[in-house]
Amino acid sequence: MQSRSTAVDLTAGFYGESLGIRVFRLALRGSQAVWPALAVRAAVRLFSTPLPPKWLHRRGWPQGWQVERWPFERAGLTLYAPAAQDGAPVALLVHGWGGHARQLLPLADALARQGWQPVALELPAHGRSAGSTSNLPQFARAIEYVASRLQAQGRAVRLLAGHSLGANAAAYAASRGLPVGRLVLLAPPASPRAYTRYFAQVFGLRESTRAGLQERIEQREGVLMHQFEPRAVGPRIALPTLVVHDRGDRINGFADGEAFTAAIAGARLLATDGLGHRRLLQDEKVLAQVALFAAD
Repeated sequence: MQSRSTAVDLTAGFYGESLGIRVFRLALRGSQAVWPALAVRAAVRLFSTPLPPKWLHRRGWPQGWQVERWPFERAGLTLYAPAAQDGAPVALLVHGWGGHARQLLPLADALARQGWQPVALELPAHGRSAGSTSNLPQFARAIEYVASRLQAQGRAVRLLAGHSLGANAAAYAASRGLPVGRLVLLAPPASPRAYTRYFAQVFGLRESTRAGLQERIEQREGVLMHQFEPRAVGPRIALPTLVVHDRGDRINGFADGEAFTAAIAGARLLATDGLGHRRLLQDEKVLAQVALFAAD
């Protein structure tokens, strides 16, 4: 994982310095002293709200792609797929926190050229999907639900690929026995718990407030954050796995990808240079390697 100072700087940049964020920061700091429970609830709400706003990513899709919207929990899911090809294996593609399905279009196209049926999933509170808040456990549940529903439609998922927090959720789902053939983790984070600490430092939260935030999410979702870490999920993943990570990734450090590779038996690490956290989703060499791995 990257250094603590770098991670905090990036977290601060993620939330920005808009008037609304500055006001929220002052309100959070002040409420900790007079109303701690309210501070925790407010922190959970902000921590669970994807940024930038999802309406910024509501772009059109290429002609010929089909869009499906499925209700899910108190939100919704949006699926994007080209016209179905009879007998084509399905590849489920999942974006990361604050991302959107269109980021996966280059990978979807690369797989489609190799005879796959790509399905790009837009998670709750992202892009065109309903909802205003989400979290990592919900990401994992959404993946399990979509894979199961596709299978019930006769479209069994043979490849699951996730980026960033979507990769973390994909690894967790795979560790729970999700019936997929292969797993691709693109720039996964190794410690979701660490981001509660970065968030707390950016917003000036006391440790008691940060701990309350984590505990409230864990109690509500019924899963502890450490259960998503490589040492927890890795030994339970029995799928051929490819981990793709850039050595210069400033969001999720290269060591995170190494941790997942070491924890999953037989996993292969594809290390890149100069692509950072998101450009690897568009790099032709990376896409070719993922397509080749999928075809093995």
